[in-house]
Amino acid sequence: MSWMTRVNFWLALRHAEGCERARGQKKTDRKKTGRPPEELGPPPSGFALLPWLLMGLGSFSNLYQGKTPNPWIGGIGLVAFNSLYIALVFRAFVKEVREARSTRLMLIALGVVTFTLAIVYGGSWLLFFPLLGLATGAIVRGPWLGKVGVGLTLLAGATAAVRDGWGAVNVAYGTFLSTMVTAAILSLSEAVRELRAAREELARRAVEEERLRFSRDLHDLLGHTLSVIVVKSEAVRRLARRDLDAALVQVGDIESVGRQALTEVREAVTGYREGSLATELDRARSALQAVGIEPVVRQSGPPLAARTEALLGWVIREAVTNAVRHSGATRCEIAVEGGKERVRLRISDDGRGRPAEPAGPPPPGPGIGAIGGMGGMGGMGAIGGTGLKGLTERLAVAGGSLEAGPGARGGFVVTAELPVETAELSEEGEPADVSEGARVLNLPGTAA
Repeated sequence: MSWMTRVNFWLALRHAEGCERARGQKKTDRKKTGRPPEELGPPPSGFALLPWLLMGLGSFSNLYQGKTPNPWIGGIGLVAFNSLYIALVFRAFVKEVREARSTRLMLIALGVVTFTLAIVYGGSWLLFFPLLGLATGAIVRGPWLGKVGVGLTLLAGATAAVRDGWGAVNVAYGTFLSTMVTAAILSLSEAVRELRAAREELARRAVEEERLRFSRDLHDLLGHTLSVIVVKSEAVRRLARRDLDAALVQVGDIESVGRQALTEVREAVTGYREGSLATELDRARSALQAVGIEPVVRQSGPPLAARTEALLGWVIREAVTNAVRHSGATRCEIAVEGGKERVRLRISDDGRGRPAEPAGPPPPGPGIGAIGGMGGMGGMGAIGGTGLKGLTERLAVAGGSLEAGPGARGGFVVTAELPVETAELSEEGEPADVSEGARVLNLPGTAA
């Protein structure tokens, strides 16, 4: 029986050489194409385990030459073993079928047939034990594999010891090796394919999220910018006849806004855009003044992280754009209040805020509040399906919230809250670009 050990080692060596050649080919393909290969080939099936049935040729030869007593029993046993083995190895590659109770019963029947033939005939019939181990490794996975593999090895060794003496060592070794190696290879192959499927799913979701991010950025960028350009163009038309210098100032603002919008669109496409809260407040003041709305801007608290400032900047863009377009207000207040744990942004106007019509859009999602179809600054309601929904999603991802609705004294109020992510300190231990303690920002042309 020592030849079986040499055969096992030879097969393992050939397998290792094949794996090494495959790795070398993959490296070559990667150098040529600049990217790793994606194709793993067709999934494994039971055909990969069928050639091992050739180990039973010795038993078939004994039957054919009439060297086996009671050949009808041996023939029936050989047919039963081959049939059960073939059925099991094909079931092993479908997880639901592999874990079915019928499959376990078939494996037990294969074990009974194997032990019966080994006890009755011995000799070359003992080679069915490694085949039984191979079928067991293909079917049994997980925590039970070790116990089942060791138990099968001990029983195979004991049975072979009765029929073949010291040759039982080779039978036990072959049985244990075929069980564990088969289970390891098939489990690894299955895990690799599951990981690849998970990676493809993650890639698909990443693409969807990037599309959603880009659509939100494009809406917020172009919606605000185009509204400002339209408002300032109307101001130019009004001022051109009576105050040419003021009209030229507005034209310069239109050019500046257009150039900045072009830069922001390019940055949004590449995904590196980080908004500045101070810049957004300055733009809000300019846009409000252009339509005759008095801006009042207040900011207090420690400096914020770039991500927090960018999110608050999106809210200011959306709220001010809709105040300019729909509110009919004469005064708009923007207050940023930073605390130890959360920062709060409140934007309110004294315009014609009014509740939605009864036949308005469906109820809003979490964190939006009753905002659908609002007037006033709630001109947001007219685009609430896009603007406010996108803002709510942005803030929710960062652990924040957004509420909008008519104010208690009229007008419209938008309130956003976010967890505080303070900016990094400079080497001297002071916040960058800000004095110690709270600060109040009074932009030119605003009230304190």
